[in-house]
This record gives sequence, C-alpha cells and structure tokens, in this order.
Amino acid sequence: MIPPTMRAVVKARAEAGAELQTVPVPKIGPRDVLVKVRATTICGTDLHIYRWDPWAQSRIRPPLVFGHEFAGDIVAVGDEVTTVKVGDFVSGETHIICGHCYPCRTGQYHICRNVKIIGVDRPGCFAEYVALPASNAWRNEPELDPAIAAAQEPFGNAVHTALSTDLATKTVLITGCGPIGLFAVGIARAAGASRIFATDVNPGRLEMATAMGATDPLDARGAVATEILAATDGNGVDVLLEMSGNAVAINQGFQSLRYGGYAALLGLPGRPIDNFDLANHIVFKGAMVYGVSGRKMYETWYQTRALLGAGRVDIRPIITHRLPLDAFGEAFEMMIKGDAAKVALFPGGI
Repeated sequence: MIPPTMRAVVKARAEAGAELQTVPVPKIGPRDVLVKVRATTICGTDLHIYRWDPWAQSRIRPPLVFGHEFAGDIVAVGDEVTTVKVGDFVSGETHIICGHCYPCRTGQYHICRNVKIIGVDRPGCFAEYVALPASNAWRNEPELDPAIAAAQEPFGNAVHTALSTDLATKTVLITGCGPIGLFAVGIARAAGASRIFATDVNPGRLEMATAMGATDPLDARGAVATEILAATDGNGVDVLLEMSGNAVAINQGFQSLRYGGYAALLGLPGRPIDNFDLANHIVFKGAMVYGVSGRKMYETWYQTRALLGAGRVDIRPIITHRLPLDAFGEAFEMMIKGDAAKVALFPGGI
C-alpha cells in the first residue's frame, strides 16, 4: 500500500537551509514509475541549493523537494510502461529530456535544450518516494549496495569527464578532490594514466586521493603549476580534469596544462569567473576544452556498470558516512566543513 504522504527534505524558502516536511507522494503518469527510495546521496549541486548561492538563486524555485542521486525499488508503474516492473531495484538518470530539440534529435540527449533535472526543476529524491519516467530508470543487480547504487549517478559524471579522452599513459591533473574528483582519480588509475596529480586544500581529501591512486597529491594553496611543470620536464600535464568549480583551481589547472593539452571541465562555479586568461590558457596553447554536463545517455551508464561491476574502481571508501534521512542537516554541515566525502541518507533508517 502506497501512503498518501511522505517525509521529504524541502527547500522551503529562498534562503540557506532546508526543512524536513510531510508532503504528498508524487503522482505518476502513464509512462512513469514510482520508486521507494532505499538510499540517496548528497551531491555538490545539493550543497549549492542548501547554501543558496547565486547559482541556486538563479535556478531553484522554492518550495522544492531536492536531491537527485538515489536507488530504490519500483512500487508502481504507469499503464504504458513495459521496460521495467514493480519490484525492480533501480537507480535514476536524472536528466529528463524532451526528445525533440536539436541536441536530442542528433543523439546528444545529455545536453537537451529543454532538460528537466530531478531535484532541480522537478521534485527530487531526498524523500521516501520519487517519480521519474520509466526510460530514466536504470536496473541494478539486486545485491548491489544501495549507497553504491545511488552514487552511480555522480560516479557517472566522473566517468563521462575522465573517459572523454584517452588517459592511457597520460599525465593527468585532477583539480578538486571532492567525491567526484576522488572518483576521477580511481577512474584515471583504472584507465592507465602514467601519473596522476590531484589538488585540494583539505589534507584528508588528499589522503583519500592517494588511496584512490593519485601519485602526486598537492596542496592547492601552494605553487601548483610550478611543481607540476618541474615534475613534467617543463611541459605540463597532458590532461586536466577540472572538478572543483573554484576560480583559483581552474587557473592553476590551465597554467599546468601543456601546449596542445586536453581539458574537461565538470566543476560548477557559484558565479561567473573573472580574470581568466583565455588567450594564454587556451588560444595560444592550442588547448582542447570539453564542457561536461551530466552523463551521456546511456553510454556512460554502461561504462559505469563495467567499472564498478568488475571491481576496477572501488568507491566504497568515498562514502564516508551513512545516516538516516532525518539527519540531513548534520550531513550537509559535515560536507560544507569538509569532514565528509560522500554522505548517504536512508529514508527507511540505517
């Protein structure tokens, strides 16, 4: 029996913070499914929303149930659904596409011009139930840890970013050792990178980066570009994977990139970046720059399954805390302070 109401974390007002409220269980259409959430993980985008920074202010319209990384069991399906069934254990591809804009009609679904994102543009998954199109439900193996299953969505962002170019035998710099940066370290190691530089200001995060496979953890408050150039015979790194969204780190990354190098940018700045030297960082270097938005649908999901399922990348150490949904405030504060990497919340309790 599906109840009429549920507990959910709501961005109730246009200000910092969030509230645990009782709200209606989402309704589903003929091509939708309703998922009872087993686990949901907190993302950097959720931190933007929680803190109510300029990006969140420009995009979010409270009140909104937010959160977009989840795994759970399908408990209801629409009349036209044939691809999944009640009882399936699924994760969610959170980009809901229109299917008719130019990118969609040319196979670039991940940059749909009319995309609606779960937990950003429509109700999210920091809740007991979440609704989504059946086409966005990704079936998991029943034995997969629900927290790992939920984290496939952000792990997929790292997969898309890291595997957008060939990393085998390359020198790689990963700027920002938050959860997705740490995922990228593990992916770069699995892909055969010859040397992996990783930067952050948090010593604990740098220790985790080393455990994930970084060969050269660097304090971002130091002379990062000078150290990297010295370590690469003055050339710089072949590949920059920018995960931080921090203006200082972005500049350091491009200063450290070799001429003719490749940069993939995933980090989301909270505001426009000033004083970026476009001419010297990109034009005169002949750098190739790729902007990453989410995951490729659904190529990245298959790559993610292959990396996690074969044990090539173990992300269990990155999920540092598991808490009940009611403890969401504690979880957000730990992440803001840098005391946690990835936090999983469990609506049904631990």
